[in-house]
Amino acid sequence: MLPNVIFLLCMMLGLQSWHCAADLCNWSGSGFAAGVDTRIVLQVRLRCTEGSVRWIYPGQALRVVLEPNLSSARRTIVCIKPSPSFRGASVFIERAGELELLVTDGEQPEQQVFCFRADGPHRPVIYLQSSPQIDGVWSRRTMGFRYELLGNRSAAPNLGHSALQTSCRPCNDTELLMAVCNSDFVVRGSISNVSHDPARQTSLVEVSAARVYWQRSGVFEQQPSSSRSSLPVLSWRGHIHTLLQCHVKPGDGEFLFTGSEHFGEAWLGCAPRYKDFLSVYQAAWAARRNSCDFPLD
Repeated sequence: MLPNVIFLLCMMLGLQSWHCAADLCNWSGSGFAAGVDTRIVLQVRLRCTEGSVRWIYPGQALRVVLEPNLSSARRTIVCIKPSPSFRGASVFIERAGELELLVTDGEQPEQQVFCFRADGPHRPVIYLQSSPQIDGVWSRRTMGFRYELLGNRSAAPNLGHSALQTSCRPCNDTELLMAVCNSDFVVRGSISNVSHDPARQTSLVEVSAARVYWQRSGVFEQQPSSSRSSLPVLSWRGHIHTLLQCHVKPGDGEFLFTGSEHFGEAWLGCAPRYKDFLSVYQAAWAARRNSCDFPLD
């Protein structure tokens, strides 16, 4: 049954809070009727570790419960990225029945990611409180966000005042061996260029990759490169985000880039020089301490 149909049925029944399951990952619906009845709180339950919410004609409030079916360890970090059109609402996190402010209306958060811990027995809940319409005029607004549930790791992006802090220190041997097994991307290549964004306190690393061992999505793409040959030559290229405070600079040498992907962006984890990684991996392989097999060439 469509979310809007469910909403109308709930309004006819006079319910102050109504529920809809939406699909497994995403929800898109209207809060038009809730705008004329301040008792109405839309409640949505989503069952994936990532997805999106799109709220048209936002009414009084929207309560989003994240309850994914996880067969592995519990995810303890939730990150949300507001949509570019996010205006006219504040975002709260619900903990034990109490609301904690995460994003204030007017904060212009579309370029930021907000993360919070979701420890404890309760499911993560994101609560959107709509602001009153100006002069009582009902306008067509659309707001929403994308969400991700992550494991308890330090690779979550640091793009907002509530984001988790990441470290710029080099990875030790154990962390490096785990990174090549568990990262969202593992790429061997060189740094072509680095640009900085002081406003976001981030740097963008342009990588020319000799080999993409694996990646969760299409962050790294094959593009034609300049060649004297009449036949086009394809090379892998992509961009990796990191913190401005890490002071990444372009330079010579070949690196093994690992990290995590968040909302379609790659974030840097361990990035040793490739020759240093080879020494660590080969020593671990000889001692049978490697966590997974890695293709050497």
